[in-house]
Amino acid sequence: MGYRNTGELLADLRKIGQLIEIHEPVDADQEAAAIQRRVFAAGGPAIYFAHVKNCRFPLVSNLFGTMERVRYIFRDTLEHLSTIVQLGVDPTDLLRRPRLIFKAPWWAWRAFPRPVRWGPVLACQTTIDQLPQLRSWPQDGGAFITLPQVYTEDPARPGLLHSNLGMYRIQISGGRYQPNLQVGLHYQLHRDIARHHALALARGENLRVNIFVGGPPAMTVAATMPLPPHLSELSFAGLLAGFRIPMIVRPGNLPISAEADFCIVGSVEPGLLPEGPFGDHLGYYSLEHEFPVIRVERVFHRRDAVWPFTVVGRPPQEDSMFAKLIHELVGPVLPRTVPGVKAIHAVEAAGVHPLCLAIGSERYIPYEDPRRPRQLLTQAYALLGYGQISLTKYLFIVAEEDNPHLDVYDVAEFFRHVLERVDWKHDLHFFTCTNMDTLDYTGSRLHEGSKVAVVAAGPPRRVLPVALDARMALPAHLGFTKPRVVLPGILVVEGPPYHPDSSGTDQAVARFAAFYKRTDPVNAFPLIVIVDDSDFTARRLENFLWVTFTRSNPASDTYGIEAFLHAKHWGCHGSLVIDARMKPGYPPPLEEDPAVVRRVEALAAPGKPLHGII
Repeated sequence: MGYRNTGELLADLRKIGQLIEIHEPVDADQEAAAIQRRVFAAGGPAIYFAHVKNCRFPLVSNLFGTMERVRYIFRDTLEHLSTIVQLGVDPTDLLRRPRLIFKAPWWAWRAFPRPVRWGPVLACQTTIDQLPQLRSWPQDGGAFITLPQVYTEDPARPGLLHSNLGMYRIQISGGRYQPNLQVGLHYQLHRDIARHHALALARGENLRVNIFVGGPPAMTVAATMPLPPHLSELSFAGLLAGFRIPMIVRPGNLPISAEADFCIVGSVEPGLLPEGPFGDHLGYYSLEHEFPVIRVERVFHRRDAVWPFTVVGRPPQEDSMFAKLIHELVGPVLPRTVPGVKAIHAVEAAGVHPLCLAIGSERYIPYEDPRRPRQLLTQAYALLGYGQISLTKYLFIVAEEDNPHLDVYDVAEFFRHVLERVDWKHDLHFFTCTNMDTLDYTGSRLHEGSKVAVVAAGPPRRVLPVALDARMALPAHLGFTKPRVVLPGILVVEGPPYHPDSSGTDQAVARFAAFYKRTDPVNAFPLIVIVDDSDFTARRLENFLWVTFTRSNPASDTYGIEAFLHAKHWGCHGSLVIDARMKPGYPPPLEEDPAVVRRVEALAAPGKPLHGII
């Protein structure tokens, strides 16, 4: 059976050698986060911080730092849970539709939360300023809860079966928040909590909110899952835990996770306050913006409370393991949800939402010559309207029939397949002035930007170069130098720093594209990316993916050699050119404080707790 609380999990990880303990004092301000990043990168164990400066609660991180550890933690239930997800049944529907019992096995009973009157989480009370004041990056605007489980209920239909459990950013200090009385709530587009909040506002009510930290590890994972609307996170948590999740239910109060380590009780009050900055998973800071505020009423904790945390930043980080688990569980369901789609990969090295690769099915018209993508385009539209995939900025989709063995997770081979076949005159499909990831600053304003679907099918139309052609000339007089080949058919070129003119735009890349004709040798590379540092970008595939897709907006940063606009369709006869330079208004990339780095690296010296680990 699964772990009922953090203490049980730590005891078992300690027993099997998957937990290290640091008894030297560690500062929650950046030091703990810097340790976490290094141990995660080394594939190391979970980390228990026994003594936190100016805080009486110990910390633990990296609980989910490797897939091997994730599978160990949920070793008794993952197979059963996968079965339920693939059946597409919410086991709680058994109360409303008993005939579903023939589809759901007996152990689906675990999906029903178990109402209780009391739990260990209610043993003690404290205040917000006594909680660990965790800051991960130097420019973070305050302390944040990085593994929160935010619980809300539908105001019109309260109850456990109409609840939402999500992982939304919580700022507990800094900014203009009243100490101990207010905390910030940052949720993104398309989250269920937004629906609950809108309903509460329409009813003239404050939305009740409980924030859990710790407890059954299944609850933490459930809060990260992009589940279908009909499948409740509490049900998912029960199936993953292997037991019914105990929830304290008392009249007039929102339910509380009984085995949680901490619970902040409050409600979303009217008005907004600035939240952030925060070093986020795109590898940059999300800047200060106005978001809802929670009025804190009480802070509960158990007597043996431990504060679990994680660190986000440029991928991969620990949250990458959540993404991998999501793929294992939910991936097989996608073909039923979006007909024709065989596989998708939201590329974590590019920050997840900026880049998605997909394989679909193209039942082409047999008499059409040349062959053009048809069904693939329909599937692309469907994907860009589906759940969190709708936040994708660059979608590349290809036909399974052209290569049945193509692996959507082999990024280099996928790009080779696309670039051999793509026709930039027909295969680019733009969406402008549309929704965008809150954390992406390449668009026209917060939440708004553009998307492009690259839809390629048919036989190869070109052989991709793997090296520079001596005949290829660059417009060095315009500031373009240092060409580097990243992958077959992909060239990165170092451009001049971005300098907007009086109209607020920089014409340098437009001049670069206009320098060439479609017959020039540079067009052997179907994709050219202009960057600030071509050596860094070409050094690793992960660098290329991060720079290209986090620093460009499809509609405003796409150019082409001999580009044209016909019947409102944009295309180009030569190479596609993407401007991926840093631009005004972009937040800075995440960088560590050197002094913190020196203190942390000292813990790896012989005789120190991290020796042999990092």
